[in-house]
Amino acid sequence: MDPLIIAGRQFRSRLIVGTGKYKSGQETARSIEASGAEMVTVAVRRVNLDRSKESLLDFIDPKKYFLLPNTAGCYTADEAIRAARLGREVGLSEWVKIEVIGDEKTLYPDVQATIEATRVLVKEGFTVLPYTSDDIVVAKRLLDAGASAIMPLGAPIGSGMGIQNTANIQILREMITEVPLIVDAGVGTASDAAIGMELGADAVLMNSGIAHAENPVLMAEAMKHAVIAGRAAYLAGRMPRKLYATASSPLQGVVR
Repeated sequence: MDPLIIAGRQFRSRLIVGTGKYKSGQETARSIEASGAEMVTVAVRRVNLDRSKESLLDFIDPKKYFLLPNTAGCYTADEAIRAARLGREVGLSEWVKIEVIGDEKTLYPDVQATIEATRVLVKEGFTVLPYTSDDIVVAKRLLDAGASAIMPLGAPIGSGMGIQNTANIQILREMITEVPLIVDAGVGTASDAAIGMELGADAVLMNSGIAHAENPVLMAEAMKHAVIAGRAAYLAGRMPRKLYATASSPLQGVVR
Protein backbone atom coordinates (compact mmCIF):
# COMPACT_ATOMS: atom_id res chain seq x y z
CA MET A 1 0.00 0.00 0.00
CA ASP A 2 1.29 3.42 -1.01
CA PRO A 3 -1.73 5.67 -0.56
CA LEU A 4 -1.95 9.34 -1.40
CA ILE A 5 -2.95 11.16 1.79
CA ILE A 6 -4.42 14.66 1.63
CA ALA A 7 -5.75 16.30 4.79
CA GLY A 8 -5.97 12.90 6.44
CA ARG A 9 -7.98 11.30 3.64
CA GLN A 10 -6.49 8.34 1.75
CA PHE A 11 -6.70 7.73 -1.98
CA ARG A 12 -5.40 4.64 -3.74
CA SER A 13 -4.94 6.44 -7.06
CA ARG A 14 -2.41 9.22 -7.49
CA LEU A 15 -4.10 10.43 -10.66
CA ILE A 16 -6.66 13.22 -10.33
CA VAL A 17 -8.71 14.07 -13.41
CA GLY A 18 -10.85 16.95 -14.56
CA THR A 19 -14.26 16.76 -16.17
CA GLY A 20 -14.23 19.52 -18.78
CA LYS A 21 -13.66 19.61 -22.54
CA TYR A 22 -15.08 16.17 -23.35
CA LYS A 23 -17.39 15.66 -26.32
CA SER A 24 -20.20 14.28 -24.17
CA GLY A 25 -21.14 13.26 -20.69
CA GLN A 26 -20.85 9.63 -21.72
CA GLU A 27 -17.27 10.13 -22.90
CA THR A 28 -16.50 11.89 -19.63
CA ALA A 29 -17.79 8.94 -17.63
CA ARG A 30 -15.91 6.33 -19.70
CA SER A 31 -12.66 8.25 -19.51
CA ILE A 32 -12.84 8.74 -15.76
CA GLU A 33 -13.56 5.04 -15.33
CA ALA A 34 -10.56 4.10 -17.49
CA SER A 35 -8.25 6.45 -15.57
CA GLY A 36 -8.77 4.65 -12.29
CA ALA A 37 -8.97 8.03 -10.56
CA GLU A 38 -10.85 8.37 -7.31
CA MET A 39 -10.84 12.16 -7.13
CA VAL A 40 -12.33 14.24 -9.94
CA THR A 41 -12.50 18.00 -10.22
CA VAL A 42 -15.66 19.81 -11.27
CA ALA A 43 -15.89 23.50 -12.08
CA VAL A 44 -18.55 25.08 -9.89
CA ARG A 45 -19.46 27.40 -12.76
CA ARG A 46 -20.11 24.45 -15.11
CA VAL A 47 -22.40 22.49 -12.82
CA ASN A 48 -26.14 22.97 -13.25
CA LEU A 49 -26.78 23.35 -9.56
CA ASP A 50 -30.57 23.34 -9.67
CA ARG A 51 -30.47 19.96 -11.53
CA SER A 52 -33.52 20.98 -13.62
CA LYS A 53 -31.80 19.75 -16.78
CA GLU A 54 -28.90 17.50 -17.73
CA SER A 55 -25.88 18.20 -15.56
CA LEU A 56 -22.30 17.03 -15.41
CA LEU A 57 -23.20 15.42 -12.10
CA ASP A 58 -25.55 13.07 -13.96
CA PHE A 59 -22.45 11.27 -15.26
CA ILE A 60 -20.35 11.22 -12.09
CA ASP A 61 -21.46 9.08 -9.18
CA PRO A 62 -20.52 10.93 -5.96
CA LYS A 63 -20.70 7.59 -4.13
CA LYS A 64 -17.91 6.28 -6.35
CA TYR A 65 -15.79 9.39 -6.87
CA PHE A 66 -14.62 12.09 -4.50
CA LEU A 67 -15.71 15.42 -5.95
CA LEU A 68 -13.26 18.31 -5.80
CA PRO A 69 -15.00 21.56 -6.81
CA ASN A 70 -12.72 24.08 -8.49
CA THR A 71 -13.00 27.80 -9.04
CA ALA A 72 -12.01 27.78 -12.72
CA GLY A 73 -12.88 31.00 -14.48
CA CYS A 74 -12.34 33.23 -11.45
CA TYR A 75 -10.09 36.27 -11.82
CA THR A 76 -10.21 37.71 -8.31
CA ALA A 77 -9.93 36.34 -4.80
CA ASP A 78 -13.50 37.43 -4.07
CA GLU A 79 -14.85 35.53 -7.10
CA ALA A 80 -13.00 32.38 -6.05
CA ILE A 81 -14.20 32.65 -2.47
CA ARG A 82 -17.81 33.07 -3.60
CA ALA A 83 -17.54 30.06 -5.93
CA ALA A 84 -16.12 27.89 -3.14
CA ARG A 85 -18.89 28.93 -0.76
CA LEU A 86 -21.51 28.19 -3.41
CA GLY A 87 -20.09 24.74 -4.03
CA ARG A 88 -20.28 23.96 -0.33
CA GLU A 89 -23.75 25.44 0.05
CA VAL A 90 -25.21 23.17 -2.62
CA GLY A 91 -23.54 20.14 -1.11
CA LEU A 92 -20.65 19.52 -3.49
CA SER A 93 -17.84 19.48 -0.93
CA GLU A 94 -15.97 21.35 1.78
CA TRP A 95 -12.84 20.75 -0.28
CA VAL A 96 -11.94 23.15 -3.06
CA LYS A 97 -9.29 23.52 -5.71
CA ILE A 98 -8.59 27.24 -5.79
CA GLU A 99 -7.82 28.78 -9.17
CA VAL A 100 -7.45 32.54 -9.48
CA ILE A 101 -6.30 33.47 -12.97
CA GLY A 102 -4.01 36.48 -13.31
CA ASP A 103 -3.47 36.55 -17.06
CA GLU A 104 -6.14 35.72 -19.62
CA LYS A 105 -3.78 34.62 -22.39
CA THR A 106 -1.46 32.32 -20.43
CA LEU A 107 -3.93 31.46 -17.65
CA TYR A 108 -1.09 31.84 -15.18
CA PRO A 109 -2.31 32.17 -11.60
CA ASP A 110 -2.56 35.41 -9.67
CA VAL A 111 -0.51 34.12 -6.78
CA GLN A 112 -1.27 36.97 -4.40
CA ALA A 113 -5.01 36.54 -4.89
CA THR A 114 -4.58 32.77 -4.55
CA ILE A 115 -2.86 33.19 -1.19
CA GLU A 116 -5.59 35.58 -0.04
CA ALA A 117 -8.41 33.23 -1.08
CA THR A 118 -6.65 30.28 0.55
CA ARG A 119 -6.26 32.12 3.84
CA VAL A 120 -9.94 33.16 3.94
CA LEU A 121 -11.32 29.76 3.00
CA VAL A 122 -9.11 27.82 5.40
CA LYS A 123 -10.43 30.01 8.22
CA GLU A 124 -13.94 29.07 7.09
CA GLY A 125 -13.19 25.36 7.41
CA PHE A 126 -12.40 24.48 3.80
CA THR A 127 -9.72 22.03 2.76
CA VAL A 128 -7.94 24.12 0.14
CA LEU A 129 -5.80 22.79 -2.73
CA PRO A 130 -4.41 25.80 -4.63
CA TYR A 131 -3.30 25.87 -8.26
CA THR A 132 -0.15 27.96 -8.29
CA SER A 133 3.13 28.77 -9.99
CA ASP A 134 6.25 26.64 -9.48
CA ASP A 135 7.77 29.28 -7.17
CA ILE A 136 9.04 27.99 -3.82
CA VAL A 137 8.43 31.34 -2.08
CA VAL A 138 4.79 31.33 -3.15
CA ALA A 139 4.48 27.70 -2.05
CA LYS A 140 5.70 28.61 1.43
CA ARG A 141 3.21 31.49 1.62
CA LEU A 142 0.42 29.07 0.70
CA LEU A 143 1.55 26.67 3.42
CA ASP A 144 1.46 29.53 5.91
CA ALA A 145 -2.09 30.28 4.73
CA GLY A 146 -3.13 26.69 5.51
CA ALA A 147 -3.10 24.96 2.11
CA SER A 148 -3.55 21.18 2.28
CA ALA A 149 -1.51 20.62 -0.90
CA ILE A 150 0.71 22.60 -3.24
CA MET A 151 -0.28 22.29 -6.90
CA PRO A 152 2.30 23.89 -9.19
CA LEU A 153 1.74 24.07 -12.93
CA GLY A 154 3.96 21.96 -15.15
CA ALA A 155 3.19 24.23 -18.11
CA PRO A 156 0.33 26.60 -19.01
CA ILE A 157 -3.18 25.16 -18.64
CA GLY A 158 -4.23 23.15 -21.68
CA SER A 159 -0.89 23.55 -23.46
CA GLY A 160 0.11 19.89 -23.39
CA MET A 161 3.78 20.90 -23.36
CA GLY A 162 4.74 18.73 -20.40
CA ILE A 163 6.83 19.87 -17.46
CA GLN A 164 8.90 22.82 -18.62
CA ASN A 165 10.91 23.51 -15.47
CA THR A 166 11.95 20.21 -13.95
CA ALA A 167 14.45 21.93 -11.65
CA ASN A 168 11.70 23.92 -9.92
CA ILE A 169 9.60 20.80 -9.38
CA GLN A 170 12.63 19.08 -7.87
CA ILE A 171 13.28 22.06 -5.60
CA LEU A 172 9.64 22.09 -4.51
CA ARG A 173 9.82 18.35 -3.82
CA GLU A 174 12.89 18.82 -1.65
CA MET A 175 11.55 21.78 0.29
CA ILE A 176 7.83 20.99 0.57
CA THR A 177 7.37 18.04 2.89
CA GLU A 178 4.41 19.07 5.04
CA VAL A 179 1.72 18.48 2.41
CA PRO A 180 1.43 16.63 -0.92
CA LEU A 181 2.96 18.13 -4.06
CA ILE A 182 0.63 17.71 -7.04
CA VAL A 183 1.65 18.65 -10.58
CA ASP A 184 -1.31 20.50 -12.06
CA ALA A 185 -1.60 21.64 -15.71
CA GLY A 186 0.43 21.12 -18.86
CA VAL A 187 0.49 17.33 -19.07
CA GLY A 188 0.01 16.27 -22.68
CA THR A 189 0.77 12.57 -22.78
CA ALA A 190 1.65 9.62 -20.58
CA SER A 191 5.39 10.29 -20.55
CA ASP A 192 4.74 13.77 -19.12
CA ALA A 193 2.81 12.23 -16.25
CA ALA A 194 5.55 9.69 -15.61
CA ILE A 195 8.20 12.43 -15.53
CA GLY A 196 6.20 14.40 -13.00
CA MET A 197 5.97 11.39 -10.73
CA GLU A 198 9.64 10.51 -11.23
CA LEU A 199 10.55 14.01 -10.09
CA GLY A 200 8.84 13.20 -6.81
CA ALA A 201 5.36 14.62 -7.20
CA ASP A 202 2.84 12.88 -4.98
CA ALA A 203 0.15 13.03 -7.68
CA VAL A 204 -0.70 14.50 -11.06
CA LEU A 205 -3.88 16.39 -11.96
CA MET A 206 -4.91 16.65 -15.60
CA ASN A 207 -7.85 17.30 -17.89
CA SER A 208 -6.90 18.43 -21.40
CA GLY A 209 -4.27 15.72 -21.87
CA ILE A 210 -7.03 13.13 -21.71
CA ALA A 211 -10.04 15.05 -23.04
CA HIS A 212 -8.22 16.37 -26.13
CA ALA A 213 -6.61 13.06 -27.08
CA GLU A 214 -7.87 11.39 -30.26
CA ASN A 215 -9.02 8.51 -28.07
CA PRO A 216 -9.68 9.94 -24.58
CA VAL A 217 -10.62 6.61 -23.01
CA LEU A 218 -7.41 4.93 -24.16
CA MET A 219 -5.34 7.95 -23.11
CA ALA A 220 -6.97 7.87 -19.68
CA GLU A 221 -5.83 4.28 -19.28
CA ALA A 222 -2.32 5.22 -20.43
CA MET A 223 -2.20 8.02 -17.87
CA LYS A 224 -3.19 5.60 -15.13
CA HIS A 225 -0.28 3.30 -15.92
CA ALA A 226 2.14 6.22 -16.36
CA VAL A 227 1.42 7.58 -12.89
CA ILE A 228 1.86 4.14 -11.35
CA ALA A 229 5.14 3.56 -13.22
CA GLY A 230 6.49 7.02 -12.41
CA ARG A 231 5.75 6.59 -8.72
CA ALA A 232 7.43 3.17 -8.67
CA ALA A 233 10.50 4.55 -10.45
CA TYR A 234 10.78 7.42 -7.97
CA LEU A 235 10.57 5.05 -5.01
CA ALA A 236 13.05 2.65 -6.63
CA GLY A 237 15.64 5.37 -7.17
CA ARG A 238 17.15 5.74 -10.62
CA MET A 239 20.76 4.81 -11.43
CA PRO A 240 23.31 7.65 -11.49
CA ARG A 241 23.90 9.37 -14.81
CA LYS A 242 27.38 8.89 -16.26
CA LEU A 243 29.20 10.57 -19.10
CA TYR A 244 30.85 7.36 -20.31
CA ALA A 245 29.66 3.81 -20.84
CA THR A 246 29.81 1.10 -18.19
CA ALA A 247 29.75 -2.52 -19.31
CA SER A 248 26.58 -4.36 -18.33
CA SER A 249 28.61 -7.55 -17.80
CA PRO A 250 31.68 -7.01 -15.57
CA LEU A 251 34.99 -7.74 -17.27
CA GLN A 252 36.93 -8.47 -14.08
CA GLY A 253 37.90 -12.11 -13.80
CA VAL A 254 37.09 -12.89 -17.43
CA VAL A 255 39.63 -15.23 -19.02
CA ARG A 256 40.78 -13.82 -22.35
